Amino acid sequence: MENPLSHRLDTLWRMESPALIARLARMLRGDVGRAEELAQDTWLAALERWPTQGVPDNPGAWLMTTARNRAIDVLRQHQRVAGQHALWGSELEPQPLPLPDDSDALQDDIGDDLLRLMFVACHPVLSADARVALTLRLLGGLTTDEIARAFLQPEPTIAQRIVRAKRTLANKQVAFEVPRQAALPERLGSVLEVVYLVFNEGYTASMGDDWMRPALCDEALRLGRVLASRLPAWPQVHGLLALMELQASRAAARVDAHGTPILLPEQDRARWDWLQIARGQAALAQAMALGGSDDPYVLQAAIADCHARARRVQDTDWAAMAALYQRLAVQQPSPVIELNRAVAVSRAQGAAAAWPLVEQLAQDPRLDGYAPLAAVQGDLLLQLGRVDEARAAFLRAASLTANAREQAVLRARAQAVPIA
Repeated sequence: MENPLSHRLDTLWRMESPALIARLARMLRGDVGRAEELAQDTWLAALERWPTQGVPDNPGAWLMTTARNRAIDVLRQHQRVAGQHALWGSELEPQPLPLPDDSDALQDDIGDDLLRLMFVACHPVLSADARVALTLRLLGGLTTDEIARAFLQPEPTIAQRIVRAKRTLANKQVAFEVPRQAALPERLGSVLEVVYLVFNEGYTASMGDDWMRPALCDEALRLGRVLASRLPAWPQVHGLLALMELQASRAAARVDAHGTPILLPEQDRARWDWLQIARGQAALAQAMALGGSDDPYVLQAAIADCHARARRVQDTDWAAMAALYQRLAVQQPSPVIELNRAVAVSRAQGAAAAWPLVEQLAQDPRLDGYAPLAAVQGDLLLQLGRVDEARAAFLRAASLTANAREQAVLRARAQAVPIA
């Protein structure tokens, strides 16, 4: 049986650790690695005291005060070493780090520190994999083991990825700040990319036995909401949040009781979360009002909204969706987007209209070995009455995916194709 106190402490750490690390990183002038170490030390102190002395009425305040005092001790030690440095010469290396001048220096909105930490963890000097791992570690409060299990990677691989990421940030002397206006669009793009990568891996797992990993979706949504609250004037932020809210609203209908995927046309739309859909639509309206109608995230959210507005699958406005995909392909050229447009065309105009588009995409080397392309070919070939080719396409799609649930669905579709 699960220990209730242990569960409560785990929850507290996930809730409090991002703010703790963010505040410490600012005190330590952007030293994210040292900030995380101090946060961990503070948490160990809590784990030693709280089970016997009881959890404080305000555990977040206790943690913040304890961590702040430890950070001040570190800064004072730097000052002492800096004084010795002045006396004895350059061999004693550390440069002085100023102490916080007074408590007011640390009293600005904690959301600003979280925003700074997000921009540091998602800095473009890091690879996409490193940005994702570091974000989940620092801002999600996930352990290295939890991140490794979420992405089906060996724990040492993730641990090394995080260590190298923190070392890179230190070596590059990445500032602990929200970028200035000129640099903000590019840096924000990196942050949004990481958040959406986390969401996508949760929404449709790239490998393993599970179709979805809801904890990753929830974490991406939380980060998206933080961004929207701190950067309210940026349409792409609201666009990404709208996209994630609208897609996540279908979560309960995407699998059956056994975890088997249910494709969108067969989903019970009564099980969609209509309150979450309303939140997504409100975020989309905000993005549009801010002039983001051609932003790729906003366009994808508008596509998701086409599904959300159809209470029955036959009410879906596929023609509008095909037009949105065409606009999206202009803003963000990609064969995957063109493949999605072909699917919308097939629904709006029939398989014969879409087949030439898919045949052309099949020649694109970027889609070589791409399971969804083979699955779409199977769908269209079946509608065109070319059943043997359709069966082969579904089996090929199954062989190309690393997700066990998706493999099973595609093999089932191949078996269901009638014999010619």
